[in-house]
Amino acid sequence: MHMYRKLVSTKVDDGNDGNLGSNIEQLLKRLHQVISQMQAWVSSGGSEIFSHTLTRHQEIHHDLTQEFNRLRSSLRAKREHASLLEDFREFDRARSDIEEGRGSHEQSLLKERATLMRNTGQMDGVISQAQETLGSLVFQRSTFRGVNSKLSNVSSRLPTVNSIISAINKKKSMDTIILSLVASVCTFLILIYWLTK
Repeated sequence: MHMYRKLVSTKVDDGNDGNLGSNIEQLLKRLHQVISQMQAWVSSGGSEIFSHTLTRHQEIHHDLTQEFNRLRSSLRAKREHASLLEDFREFDRARSDIEEGRGSHEQSLLKERATLMRNTGQMDGVISQAQETLGSLVFQRSTFRGVNSKLSNVSSRLPTVNSIISAINKKKSMDTIILSLVASVCTFLILIYWLTK
């Protein structure tokens, strides 16, 4: 993961990124299989200590998967950016050729078609990236629901924990209200700025 992070931060195109990405995916799948085996063992009557170990491994797997998806999306965005710059340069060259009369009409249409096809592929990449983000958000929501149910179990067992949880919930609701107020004020100010221009 460190090598992949380094690759994303330094270069856009490298032949090793495909191999490194597929290796990381295989390792993440292998970790997921191990977690599934641990989960089956814990559910069949394993001890409470292994349950905590399983939870920790699930969190690690989720964090690594999220980071890998984020890095892969970043690498894809860098490539798309470089491709768009190249398309712009090609368009500029084709326009100058047409203006100078050197390029034929068919060649300019073929270049425009190739540019459109490349942009369609890039849009597909953005859509798949959005779908991956949606999947990770759904996983986060299920994780938070599981944590919430565990906290409610603990709060029913220990009354002092219940008071702490209620204080946390109050602070959380206040933070939500403050954050929504700040977002609305910012949106309002942006709207005013946009209307005055």
